Amino acid sequence: MTEPAPLAVPRPSRWKRWGKLFGISALFVAAAVLGTAAGVLFAFADDLPAISALDDYSPGVITRVIGRDGSVVGEFATERRQIVSYDEIPPVVRHAIIAAEDGEFMTHGGIHPVLMAWAAINDVLARGRTPGRSTITQQLARQLFPDTVGFERAGVAGRARKIKEALVALQIEKRYSKPEIFTMYCNKVAWGNRAFGIEAAARLYFGKAAKDVTLNEAATLAGMLPAPQRYNPYASVQLATRRRNYVLDRMAEDGYITKTQADAEKANQIVTRGQPAPPQSIAPYLLDSLRTQLEEQYGAKAVYESGLVIKTGIDPALQRSANRALDEGLRRLDKMRGFRKPARNILDEKRPLETYRHPRWTRDPVAGDIVPAIVMGADGAAIRVRINKFVGTIGRAGYTWTRRTPESLVREGDVVEVRVGKVRPDGGFDAELEQPPALEGAVVAIDNHTGEILAMVGGSSFDRSQFNRAVQAKRQVGSLFKPFVYLAAIDSGYTAASMLSDVPMSFDAGAGQPPYEPKNYDREFKGDLTLRRALELSRNVPAVALMEKLGPPNVLRYPRMLGITTPLPEFLSVAIGAAEGTLIEMTSAYSAFPNQGVRMKPLLLLNVTDRDGTVLEQHRPEPNQAIHADSAYIVTELLHGVVQHGTAANADTAALNWPLGGKTGTTDDYTDAWFVGFDPDITVGVWLGFDQKRMIADKATGTTAALPIWTAIMKDWVTRRRAELKTPPEFQRPGNIVVAMTANGPEFFISGTEPSGKHDR
Repeated sequence: MTEPAPLAVPRPSRWKRWGKLFGISALFVAAAVLGTAAGVLFAFADDLPAISALDDYSPGVITRVIGRDGSVVGEFATERRQIVSYDEIPPVVRHAIIAAEDGEFMTHGGIHPVLMAWAAINDVLARGRTPGRSTITQQLARQLFPDTVGFERAGVAGRARKIKEALVALQIEKRYSKPEIFTMYCNKVAWGNRAFGIEAAARLYFGKAAKDVTLNEAATLAGMLPAPQRYNPYASVQLATRRRNYVLDRMAEDGYITKTQADAEKANQIVTRGQPAPPQSIAPYLLDSLRTQLEEQYGAKAVYESGLVIKTGIDPALQRSANRALDEGLRRLDKMRGFRKPARNILDEKRPLETYRHPRWTRDPVAGDIVPAIVMGADGAAIRVRINKFVGTIGRAGYTWTRRTPESLVREGDVVEVRVGKVRPDGGFDAELEQPPALEGAVVAIDNHTGEILAMVGGSSFDRSQFNRAVQAKRQVGSLFKPFVYLAAIDSGYTAASMLSDVPMSFDAGAGQPPYEPKNYDREFKGDLTLRRALELSRNVPAVALMEKLGPPNVLRYPRMLGITTPLPEFLSVAIGAAEGTLIEMTSAYSAFPNQGVRMKPLLLLNVTDRDGTVLEQHRPEPNQAIHADSAYIVTELLHGVVQHGTAANADTAALNWPLGGKTGTTDDYTDAWFVGFDPDITVGVWLGFDQKRMIADKATGTTAALPIWTAIMKDWVTRRRAELKTPPEFQRPGNIVVAMTANGPEFFISGTEPSGKHDR
């Protein structure tokens, strides 16, 4: 029996064989992918940050310095940032950013796998830099954890960065809601020109809060994100416009706006209303002193990143008056020394004249501005200059003060300072030639009743020198010291009517020393005169004679009681200002006279609060009854006489028609000029001189150099106070002060020291 033939086994079809092979291959690929993914996760697991740390995330926020009126007078920050909530980010801004950066932000889980794969292929096949295809969440991951994720864009490091970025993004999405993620993103990312976060960007570029921006402005801000330093409108309006139009198109495609709206907005120009750099504080010297104090207390990181609020007593209006008056006064005196050759020439630096842009050209020329300009030519009777794209002319009247011709003053390419005059519609402008003053000066204003520093100027330019001459410079005080001598005399029984001698005198200067023979400023002697008149006319000889009679140790007690800490030698010459002092010390000491003898400790800051409003530090006025109230009033009235009838009397001070007192100070060689004066509420001190002691100018006294600056400041102050008060303030008169008639008219006396006869209280 034969065996049956075996059953025929059908051969698999070609498609089935390919399918089986594909399935096996797919399993291998899947296993490989999963293995690779597991390997990647294992490799990077230890490097990933703890996302839970974001629960307490607090990005660096600007620390603001506030003046007494509540306005911001300065900022400390490494990044200009103001934190806003999700609700404070308007829909138009949300839609613009999402459309521009991540159209599927609200629906994806943190990454776009397909787009990431495509980016990876491009990274392998393409040369150079390729698109990152990062979602908003991935961008946030990179911004929040730069040390972990990194910023590499290409090569192995770039691919590792993308993997870490994706893994961190997935964790962020798992822990936080979309609004929370979007809010963190908007508060974190950079918008160029040191602006971080949407609020700072809106204020920087458009001068408004983020909640108030328009569609045009929102699209402009969103368009800047890929390269803010390149696409911001200050850097290039053309590139910013191109990016804005792209965002508007994307918003229309995603249905946030209509195409008609997009086209209408694209026809509009981008109009900026901020400025490309934070404005310099109106009180940079005070802020620098404040910063040093705060860093010692809280550390630099807290000062620059913690969003502290620093309350000061700075009066912005008074500070601006001080800035303006000192600058104008220094320029007036500096011009008396002649024009100095410009220190810089653009052509000498081998730079193109037509395209050069000065860093201080942050806006179009405005009448009254003093800014650098480039000399484009000098011929005939005019000098042609350029500021930005505007070309101006300095006519004869603008350089007459130099007493030179244009050709001898400047040459093409010189960088000079000009004061902008009338600006014409065609962009041309008139100008006057200026120069940065070489002379220095300082101003301090103090509230008599609280000690708060209302204004401080430490030099002619904080950009050129950060040395604060208001608090750091010790200079000879000249006749500014005399009121302390007369105060000691009043306490010792002298009166304003006491007779003193202004005649040649000789005093023993010690063993082996020639006799000390003081001279008056005018080299003349006036004979017998009252104590009042001796101080009003600032006579030297009577002051030295009083110092000798009272004894130097007794006299020197008074400036120390009034807060002077600078060493004062026991020499008779100290009576007329041979000793040194700082402007803030002298101003603070004088502030006790109109404040009934109470000296308030100068207050630089009032309080410090954190970003949540918790008070970290608070300072209250610290009064000290330094001298007797009645003696202080007599000295106040004597110094009132200086302004009415003495060295500080002139038409300008008289025109103020306000209760004022003060004293001039001048050194023999005219190296220092002072004036410290007060009204019932504030005391203002002014000092002028060169850092390296040399003559300011011939006959540059406290009267001619410092007093005009003080008067200009007080004119603004009095005008403002007159509008606020129904009647002018008065120096508070103690109850034991009486008025009695003397041979020279009515005079103030401490009760019991007046001449016999009738008197008024």
